[in-house]
Amino acid sequence: MSGVVVEITRQKGKDEPIVVGRGVYEHPFIVRLCHWLNTIALFVMVGSGLQIFRAFPSFGAKIPQKDLLHWPKQFAIGGWLGGALQWHLTFMWIYIATGVVYIAYQIFSGNYRQVLFTHRDIPDVWPMVRHYFFFGPKPPTREAYNALQKQAYTTAIVLGILSVATGFAVWKPIQFSWLAWMMGGFHYARIWHFAVMWAMVAFVLGHLVMVILHGWNNFVSMLTGWKKDPEY
Repeated sequence: MSGVVVEITRQKGKDEPIVVGRGVYEHPFIVRLCHWLNTIALFVMVGSGLQIFRAFPSFGAKIPQKDLLHWPKQFAIGGWLGGALQWHLTFMWIYIATGVVYIAYQIFSGNYRQVLFTHRDIPDVWPMVRHYFFFGPKPPTREAYNALQKQAYTTAIVLGILSVATGFAVWKPIQFSWLAWMMGGFHYARIWHFAVMWAMVAFVLGHLVMVILHGWNNFVSMLTGWKKDPEY
């Protein structure tokens, strides 16, 4: 379980321990494992997905074909269409498995309260926006994640589910015809899948900025589970 608080001490002489800091067990092992495996899978899927897109860089009809974007080959994974499909479909299952395990753990452990954005967080959104974007005063920290962080993580979970749903509609448009129909058809499913991918990339970039803004301890905590001297 997360949230265990300990005092970090060192010896002063023989029998005089002094407190030099506090530590919080913020990220359980299963959360850290899913985080890093999912990150690797997402990286591979984006790169291989862009290689797949290179085979038909359009969202319209093939005849006449009007290419939308010629993505550079050096920024894609797979080398060719067949290779990219193998990479994409292999890491797809890692992406899905880690996502399912992560969500299941959050629900059954009750840890979802740490990251889920709810109506109670709405009043705290504007103070954090003012702090981040308008250099306003920093609101007091009461939890591991502030309102904007919770909003971002909740959005990432929704985007993850959408990426899987749209991906299945593109991969198996006959078997999942009802899913493709809900998205407006196969061509629109490709558009949704492409849009969700870029939304996930935007989240990752924003996530990295937040890690930098909140300090080195946040990165270390996702490696060890422990955060030294938390603000809350």
